[in-house]
Amino acid sequence: MEALIELCDLISHNPVKFADKLAWICGRCPPPDAFRGQSPRVTRSQLNAVLALALFLSKCPNHQDSRPRLLVVEFLKSITVSFNLSFWPQSFNAVAVGSFYNDFLSYVCKATDMSSELSKDVAGVTGDILISAYNTKDGDIGTIKAFLNALSKNFLPILPSDVDKLVTILMNSYDNTFPNSPRDFPDGSPSQTSPPSSSSSGTNSGIVDTTPKGSGVNGSSSAWKSTVDLLGTAVGSNEGELASSQKLIASFEKESVDNLEKQETAFKLIGHILDKSQIDQKLLEQVRRIAKEQIQSMLAFLKIQKFDSSEPKSLLKVRINTKLSVYQAAAALQIKSLTSIDSDGKSSKRLLHGTLALLIEAAEACLYSVWRKLRVCEELFGAILAGISQIAVTRGGQLLRADTRGSNHGVMFESVLKTSCEIIEFGWSKDRSPVDTFIMGLATSIRERNDYEEEAGKERHAVPTAKLNIIRLLADLNVRVNKPEVIDTILPLFIESLEEGDASTPGLLRLRLLDAVSRMASLGFENSYREAVVLLTRSYLGKLSSIGSAESKTMVPEATTERVETLPSGFLTIASGLTNTKLRLDYRNRLLSLCSDVGLAAESKSGSSGADFLGPLLPSVAEICSDFDPTVDVEPSLLKLFRNLWFYIALFGLAPPIQTSQAPAKSVSTSLNSAGSVGSVSLQAVAGPYMWNTEWSSAVQRISQGTPPLVVSSVKWLEDELELNALHNPQSRRGSGNDKAAVTQRTALSAALGGRVEVSAMSTISGVKATYLLAVAFLEIIRFSSNGGILNCGPTSTASRSAFSCVFEYLKSPNLMPAVFQCLSAIVQRAFSTALSWLEDRVSETGNAAEIRESALCVHACFLIKSMSQREEHIRDTSVSLLNQIREKFPQILWNSACLDLLLLSVHNDPPSALVNDPAWIATVRSLYQKIVREWIIVSLSYAPCTSQGLLQENLCKANTWQRAQPTTDVVSLLSEIRIGTGKTDCWTGTRTANIPAVMAAAAAASGANFKLSEAFNLEVLGTGVVSATGKCNYAGEIAGMRRLYENMESVDGQDSDTSISSGIGSSVPRITSGGYSEQTQPRKDSFDELLLSRFVRLIQKIVYTAEKGGEVDKASFRETCSQATALLLSNLASDPKSKVESFSQLLRLLCWCPAYISTPDAMETGVFIWTWLVSAAPQLGPLVLAELVDAWLWTIDTKRGLFASEVRYFGPTAKLRPHLIPGEPEMQPEKNPVDQIIAHRLWLGFLIDRFEVIRHDSVEQLLLLGRMLQGSTKLPWNFSRHPAATGTFFTLMLLGLKFCACQSQGHLQRFKPGLQLLEDRIYRASLGWFAHEPEWYDTNNTNFSPSEAQSVSVFVQHLLNERVDPPYLDAKGSKHENGSSLNDANDQHHPVWGPMENYVLGREKRKQLLLMLCQHEADRLEVWAQPINTKDNSSSRSKISSEKWIEYARTAFSVDPRIALSVVARFPTNSSLKGEVTQLVQSHILEIRSIPEALPYFVSPKAVDENSALLQQLPHWAACSITQALEFLTPAYKGHPRVMAYILRVLESYPPERVTFFMPQLVQALRYDDEKLVEGYLLRAAHRSDIFAHILIWHLQGESCEPETGKESKEKDAAVALKNSAFQELLPLVRQHIIDSFTPKALDIFQREFDFFDKVTSISGVLFPVPKEERRAGIRRELEKIEMNGDDLYLPTAPNKFVRGIQVNSGIPLQSAAKVPIMITFNVVDKDGDPNDIRPQACIFKVGDDCRQDVLALQVISLLKDIFEAVGLNLYLFPYGVLPTGPERGIIEVVPNTRSRSQMGETTDGGLYEIFQQDYGAVGSPSFEAARENFVISSAGYAVASLLLQPKDRHNGNLLFDSVGRLVHIDFGFILETSPGGNMRFESAHFKLSHEMTQLLDPSGVMKSETWYHFVSLCVKGYLAARRHMDGIINTVLMMLDSGLPCFSRGDPIGNLRKRFHPEMSEREAANFMIRTCTDAYNKWTTAGYDLIQYLQQGIEK
Repeated sequence: MEALIELCDLISHNPVKFADKLAWICGRCPPPDAFRGQSPRVTRSQLNAVLALALFLSKCPNHQDSRPRLLVVEFLKSITVSFNLSFWPQSFNAVAVGSFYNDFLSYVCKATDMSSELSKDVAGVTGDILISAYNTKDGDIGTIKAFLNALSKNFLPILPSDVDKLVTILMNSYDNTFPNSPRDFPDGSPSQTSPPSSSSSGTNSGIVDTTPKGSGVNGSSSAWKSTVDLLGTAVGSNEGELASSQKLIASFEKESVDNLEKQETAFKLIGHILDKSQIDQKLLEQVRRIAKEQIQSMLAFLKIQKFDSSEPKSLLKVRINTKLSVYQAAAALQIKSLTSIDSDGKSSKRLLHGTLALLIEAAEACLYSVWRKLRVCEELFGAILAGISQIAVTRGGQLLRADTRGSNHGVMFESVLKTSCEIIEFGWSKDRSPVDTFIMGLATSIRERNDYEEEAGKERHAVPTAKLNIIRLLADLNVRVNKPEVIDTILPLFIESLEEGDASTPGLLRLRLLDAVSRMASLGFENSYREAVVLLTRSYLGKLSSIGSAESKTMVPEATTERVETLPSGFLTIASGLTNTKLRLDYRNRLLSLCSDVGLAAESKSGSSGADFLGPLLPSVAEICSDFDPTVDVEPSLLKLFRNLWFYIALFGLAPPIQTSQAPAKSVSTSLNSAGSVGSVSLQAVAGPYMWNTEWSSAVQRISQGTPPLVVSSVKWLEDELELNALHNPQSRRGSGNDKAAVTQRTALSAALGGRVEVSAMSTISGVKATYLLAVAFLEIIRFSSNGGILNCGPTSTASRSAFSCVFEYLKSPNLMPAVFQCLSAIVQRAFSTALSWLEDRVSETGNAAEIRESALCVHACFLIKSMSQREEHIRDTSVSLLNQIREKFPQILWNSACLDLLLLSVHNDPPSALVNDPAWIATVRSLYQKIVREWIIVSLSYAPCTSQGLLQENLCKANTWQRAQPTTDVVSLLSEIRIGTGKTDCWTGTRTANIPAVMAAAAAASGANFKLSEAFNLEVLGTGVVSATGKCNYAGEIAGMRRLYENMESVDGQDSDTSISSGIGSSVPRITSGGYSEQTQPRKDSFDELLLSRFVRLIQKIVYTAEKGGEVDKASFRETCSQATALLLSNLASDPKSKVESFSQLLRLLCWCPAYISTPDAMETGVFIWTWLVSAAPQLGPLVLAELVDAWLWTIDTKRGLFASEVRYFGPTAKLRPHLIPGEPEMQPEKNPVDQIIAHRLWLGFLIDRFEVIRHDSVEQLLLLGRMLQGSTKLPWNFSRHPAATGTFFTLMLLGLKFCACQSQGHLQRFKPGLQLLEDRIYRASLGWFAHEPEWYDTNNTNFSPSEAQSVSVFVQHLLNERVDPPYLDAKGSKHENGSSLNDANDQHHPVWGPMENYVLGREKRKQLLLMLCQHEADRLEVWAQPINTKDNSSSRSKISSEKWIEYARTAFSVDPRIALSVVARFPTNSSLKGEVTQLVQSHILEIRSIPEALPYFVSPKAVDENSALLQQLPHWAACSITQALEFLTPAYKGHPRVMAYILRVLESYPPERVTFFMPQLVQALRYDDEKLVEGYLLRAAHRSDIFAHILIWHLQGESCEPETGKESKEKDAAVALKNSAFQELLPLVRQHIIDSFTPKALDIFQREFDFFDKVTSISGVLFPVPKEERRAGIRRELEKIEMNGDDLYLPTAPNKFVRGIQVNSGIPLQSAAKVPIMITFNVVDKDGDPNDIRPQACIFKVGDDCRQDVLALQVISLLKDIFEAVGLNLYLFPYGVLPTGPERGIIEVVPNTRSRSQMGETTDGGLYEIFQQDYGAVGSPSFEAARENFVISSAGYAVASLLLQPKDRHNGNLLFDSVGRLVHIDFGFILETSPGGNMRFESAHFKLSHEMTQLLDPSGVMKSETWYHFVSLCVKGYLAARRHMDGIINTVLMMLDSGLPCFSRGDPIGNLRKRFHPEMSEREAANFMIRTCTDAYNKWTTAGYDLIQYLQQGIEK
C-alpha cells in the first residue's frame, strides 16, 4: 500500500504525464458489476486500489478523467455489501476493516469539500447507506459499527430531502438504549442538589487546593459572586441523595459498553446532520429534549461520590470513559441545536439562559467529580466551557454575566481561563459595561473581604483559596487579554493592597499579589511597568535594610521567600516579558543600579554575605542583558554600572570557578554568614567549588555575553583610585587600607591568570585595583568558557561577535603601569586558552552544536586576522601568535572561506583613512599580511590542495576580488610564487598529505587545468586558479543568461496573451502558469529551473548510458555539461538552500555518480573538478556530496570495478600468463582496460583524502561516512584487484584508513574507539592480504605512473614508521591488556579479524613489523622500477634481519594467510632460514592449503619422492599448478612417481590442448622417462581432442627421430643412457602410429591432405640438390606447379591459425647453404578468425638436412619473454617467428615479414646503421627518424634481455634483421647457452651484441650520457627484472630438453649457468645494477667488432 500511496502522490503532481499509471490503478479496482453477485468478495489489492483512487481524488478532485470519480462513487454505492464478513479478504480483521473505512471516508470527505460535482454524487448515496446500516439484519454488527464510527468522524454530504428521515431513524433506532431521564429520580432534578465536598487537598499547577465547606450555586445563578464561591468552596454531601445515587449506579451498571457507544455515535451523526442542513422544528425540539435529559443525567452521574462495583477496574474504567464520552457528545449536540434559534424572543432567551445554567452546573459538577482527573472528564469540561463561550459570544454578549466560574484544578483552570478570555475579548468590542463590572467585581472582592475581617475584629485566618485563585485568574486574564485598560483597572488595586492592605505584611497573599504585579508589568505598558518596578525595587531594598535588625530575628518564612524567590522571580518575569527597546534600556539601568546599591549595602553589613542579596538578582540581569550588544558605544554611566556589578561579583565570589581543575562541588549555601574571610572568598571563587545556587552561576555566564569591556575611560582607566574606593563601604574590611585584603586579592588574581603573573610582580597594584583586575579576568575568561566567546550582537551589527574584540580593548589603553599591562596581557592569554579548551571540549559535537563550534572558531579567527592591522605592535604580535595557535589546534580553519577571503582582502585593502598618512605602518602591515597569507595558503595546500584551490578559485570568482577589481600586484606576486606538483616541492618540508601522488593528481584535476597526469607537472596556483575561476564565472553567466532570456520571453508572452504566437522562439517555451499571468517572477524561475534541470539530467544520463554500452565519452562535452549543471545547481542554492537541495537532489546525485559509472581517468578528472567546485562554493553541500560519493564507492565494490575488480581476468600479468607460467585457467581479457579504472579510482581517492584532511577536525558526521566507506572496502573476504597497477592506489586507501583510525586519539571520535580499533585490524589484514601473491611488475606509457606508485607505498611506509602507539589496546573480547599479556584466558579468544589468538598486543606488533618489512621491500621494488638506472640502494642503510626474525616473519605471515608466507619466500628466494621455516609450516598445515598451487615445491621434491613421503598423498586434492611447474615434475629427478605423475596429468588434462601445444617439444622429451606409459596416454587423449595438437605432435615425433650429435661428452655416456635413448627412438614411431590409428575418418582425411601437401613442398629441397645453382629457381617453379591444393582447410604448420589459400609459384627462392638446399616459398594465407577475403603473403623456409629443434627451444624462451613483457606492459619488442621440425633434420621456418638482414643492407649502402636510418627514415630529429630510432631501441632492449639469458652466439650481421620500421630481429639460434662457434671458443664475450653502429643510434652522445641511452638501459633493466619474476618457468622449459641431445646441452652446466644469469640471490636494485653493468660492458665491445670482421673475412658477411 505504501508504494501505491507514493505513486498517487506522484500522479497528483502531474496527472497528465502519468495518465497511464492512473489507468493502471483504475484497472486494479473491482469492476462495478462485481458487487451484483450474491456473495461478492474483494481482494486486498482491489481495496488498496480503491483507497489509492480516493486519495487521488482528495488531491485532484476536479481532474478531467472521470474514471476515478465514477469508480469511487460506484464503490460507495455498493458499500452496504461490505457489511457482510464474506465481502472482505480472509486476512482482514476488525481493525483492518475499521482502518479501511476511516481512510476511505476521510479521503472521500476531503474530495467532496473541494468538488461540488463529486459532492452531489456522494450526497445521493449517503442517505441510503446510513438507512441501510441501521435497518439491515444480515450484516455483521461489528462491521456496521466500524462503518458508523468512521462515518461519525468523516461525515459525507447528504440530500436535504433525507435529513428528517435520517434524524428520525437515529432517534428511534436506539430509543431503548437511552436511560431514564432525571425526572424519574425520586428526589427531583439533580440540578437542585449541591456538589459533594472534596476531601483532597494539595496544589496542582500552582492553584492552592484547600477547599473549605460552603454552599453550592444553583443553575439559575448568574451573578459574579457565584464565581467567587465556585473558586474557593466545596459542597458537603447530602445523605438524602444516597438512594438516588444508588439507583443511578444500578442503572449505569445495566448499560453495556456497546449501547453506550451506539448512543455516542447516534449523537455525533445527528450533530453532523445539523451542521449540514436544517431539520423540522418539532424534530429539533425532540433532539433538544433528549440532549437536555442527557445533560441532566450527567449532573447526577458526576455527583456520585462513592462507586462500589464488582466489575474489574479496567472494565469499569472503560465503561466510565464511554459514558462520559456519551455525555460530551450530548452536550455538543445540545449546543449545535441552539445555533439557529432566534435570540430576540422571550422563550428563546429563556431556553438559552436555561441551557447556560445547566451547562454551568455541569461544569461545576466536573470540577468536583471523583472522575475529574480522568482525561475524558477534562475533555468534557473543556467542551462544556467552549459551548458556554460559543453561546454567549454568538448572542452578542447578552449572556456574558452567566460565565462566572472558577477552578482549582490545573487543566480545568486553563479551560476557565480560555473561556473567560474569549468572552471578554468579544465583549470588549460589543459591550464593555458587563466586562468592566465583571473584572471590577473580581478585583474589589479582595479588598472587601479584608475590610470585612478587619471591621469585625476577628482573628485572622489563612488566606481563602478563592482569593488566591481570583488573583491568579486576574493575572492570567491580563496576560491573555493584554489590554492596558484592564491592567490600569486592576494594578492600582493590587498595589494599594500591597502597600496598605492586608498584603502589606509578609504572607501568602502578598507573595501572590507580587507575582501578579510582576506579570502585569512584563506586558510592557509604560505606566503599569514603572509603577510595578518602583514597587518591586523598593520592596527588595526594604528587605535588605531590615537585615540585622531586631525584627529580622522574628521574621516569618514568607519574608525570606519574598526576598529569595518571589521578588527575584518578579524581576526575571519583567525582564523576560519586556519587548519594547526603550523600556528594556530603562529596566537594564534600573536593575544594574539596584545591583550596585545592593552590593554596596550588603558589603557594609559586617559579617554578612553580599552574595545572598546580589545573587538572586543575577538571573534577571542576565535576561535583560541577553540582547545587549557589548560592542556598541555605551554611556559612561551604564558602563560604570556594569563595572560595579562585576566588581561585586568578584568581591562576593559569585562567578563560577575559572581554574581548569576544580574540586568537587559542595552543597549550596544560602546562609548569610557563610562567606568567611575575604581571601577564602576570592580564592574559592577562582578555584571552586561553587558555593552558591547554580542558577546564579549560569546567570553570570549569560551576563558576560552582554557586558561591554570594563574600560571606563580611555586614559588612565585604572588609575582613578577614588572611584574604585567608592565601591567599598568605608566600614568594610575590604577597603584600600587593608593590606592583608590586598595580598589575598593579588593571590586570587594570580591564580585566576593561571600563574602567568607572580604575586610578587603585583606589588604596585592596590587591593581595589587587584579586585578590579580580578573582575576583568572573571568577565573575559567567563565570556569564553560559557559560550565560546561569542557576544550578543544584533543582526545589523557590523562589529565582530568575537569576545576578543572586548579583551583587546584593554591592550589599547595607553600609559598603563607595567604590572597592570602584564596582568592584562595574561588575561588575554588566559581567555584565549579558555577559548581553545571550550572548542576542544566540543570536538565530538554534531549537528547544530558542531555548527555553533565552527562558527565560534571562524569568528575568532576573522577577528584576529583583522587585528593584525592594528596600530599597536603588541596587539599585532598577539594577534599573529593567537592566530597561529588556533591554526595549529584547529587546522580546519585553513579551509574556512570567510577567513581566507578576509586574508586575501586584507593583503591589498586600503588602510583606515585616519592612518593613511603613515607609510611605515602601511608597509609593515602589508608585509605582515603577505607573510601570513603565503604561509596560510602553503600550509592549506600541503594538506588539502583540492579544497584549497577550490576556495582560491571561489575567492577569485567573487566580484570584489576579481571581476570588478583586479587583484593588486601584491596578491599576484604572492600567489604566482606558489607552485605544487609531482616534481620536487620547495613550498614545504617533510611529508604532507599533498605528497601522496593520488592527492596531487586530484589536485591537478581540481585545478581545472588540462594537465597530462601521465607526465610530471608543476601547478602554478594563481595562473590555473584564474583560468578556472574565469571558466566557472562563464558557466554561471551562461545559466544566468539563459534564465534571463527565459524570463524575458515569458514576460513578452504575458504581454501578448491576447495574440496567438504560432511560430518563433516564443512558442517553443512552455507556459509557466495556467489560468492567467498574475504570477510573479519566482514561479517562472522555478519553472525554468525545472526545465533546465530535467535537460541536464537527461544529458548526463545519456552520457552514462553511452559509457555503459562501451561507447566513447567526449571529454570536453562531458566536462562542459557537468560544469553547466554545477553552475545551475549552485546558482539556485542562495535563495532557499533547503528546498533547492531537495529539488536538485537528482542532479546532485548524478554529478557525484556519473564519473564512477564512466570510470575513466578523464571522467574522474571532471568529477574531482566539479566536486571540489561544489564543496568550495557551497560548504553546506559537503556532507551530501560525500554521502553520495561514499555510496558510489561502495557500488564500485559491489560491481567489482577499478580497484575492486577482483575477478581473475583483471589480475594483469598473472591473468595473461595463465597457464604457461602462472597457475589457473586462461581467462578472456576484459573489454575495458582495468588500469584506466584503477587510475580513476586513484583520482577519486585523492579527492577523498583531501576531504578527510578538511573535515577530520570538525565534522563527525562526514568522518563516519568515510568510516562506512573504509568498512565496506576492507570487509572480508578480500575484494581488491590483484593487478599490480593497483599497488599505489591500494596502499593509498590503506593510508587513508590508518589516518582515519588515528582519529581515535582525537576527542571527537573517542566514543568510537573500539570500532576504530576493529577497523584498524581490518586495514592491517587487508594490507597484509596484498602480499598474499607473488610480487608483480607493471609498466605503462604513463611516465609518471611508476614514480607515483613507488611514492605511494613509500608514504604508507613512512606512516607506519611514525605511527603512534596508543596503549592499552583491547583484546578480541574488548578486555584490556597489561604488559603485553591478556587478562583473559587465551584459550577461548577469537578475534573477528584474526581468528583464534593468544595475545592481541604482541600479535599486533608482530603483524605490524611484518607489514612494515613487506611494504619496505615493495617500496624498494617499485623504486627500482620507477628509477631503474639510479644505482643507489636505499635498503643498504637498514639493519640486517636475523635468522630468528625471518622465522618470526614466516610464522606471523602463515598465521594470517599461508599465501603471504609463500609470497615472502618468493620475495627473498635465497633466504634459507625463511624457506626452511615455511617448508615446515606447509608440511605441518598441509590440509589447510590444498588450494594453493604455489605450495607444491615445499613438499613435492626429489627427496620426498625418494622417501615416498606420506605428504604426496595430498596431491590428488591439490589445486592445478602452471604448465611449466608441471614440466619440472616430469624430469628424471622425480622418477615418474605415480602420485606425482597422476597430479601432472590431471593438471595437463585441465587445460585445453591448444594451450599445451606450446610445450610439445618438452612433452615429447617426457616420453623418455614414461615407463608407465602415462605421458603417452595423455598425448593420445589430447590428440583425440584436438586435430591441431595431434598434427603438431606427429611433426615433433618425426623431428625427434634423429640421432643426437656426438661429442666427447656423448662418447663417454654409459650403456644405460644409450639404451634409454634407443628405447625412446623406438617408441616414437609407435606413438605416431597410435595417434594416426585413433583418427576418425574425417580427422584422418585432414591429416593426410595436410601432411601430403607440406611433404611435397619440403621434398623440393631434395629434388634441387643435384640441380645447378643457376637453374634452381626455375626448378622450384616447376615443382611448385605440380603441387595442387586439396581443400581450403590446410594451414601453415608453424601457424595453425593461418589457412593456406595458394602458393605463389614465382616466389620460390633457393637459399645459400654449404651442403643443403633450403628454399623459401611464399603462401597466400588468411586468418582463421578473420576476413576470408583478406589474403596476405607469408613466406616460409623449408630446410632439409638441418636440425631445427634448438631454434624451437630458443624461440620458446623468446616467446615466453615476449608474453612476460606484454603482460607487464613493457614496450619491448621480440619476434618469436614460427619454427617446426617436420622430420629427421627437416623443418619449416617462418620468414620474418618485411625485413632485411644487416648484411643485405650493407650490400647497398656504404655507411653504418646511423646513415642507413637517415637514408630510409629522414634526417635526425624528424618524426619518422625518431620513431624508427625508438623502434630500434625497444627491439634492441628486448633482444638484449633475451640474449643475456640464452647467450646466442654467431651474432654476425647476417643473423640480424631489420624490419621496415626499424625494429631489430635476431634469427638463427644454432649456438645458445654453452655453445659457440669455433669449437666453443666463446670469442663473443659480450652478453649481447651492441656494436659501434648500434650505439650510434642508441647513444647520440657517444659517452653513454644521452636520454636515448638511458631509455635503452631502463628498458633493459625492466625487462630483466620482469624475466626474473618467472625464472623457474623459463628454466623448467629448458630443463626438460636437457636429454634431448641438442648441441646447446653438450657441454658445461647449461641449466646451472642459466639460473646464475637470473641472479636470484640479488635484490631488485642489485639486479638492476647488474643489468646496467651488462649494458655498459656490451657497449661497443671490441670482441663484437672483431667477430664481425672475422665473419666478413671468412663468409663475406657485410660488417
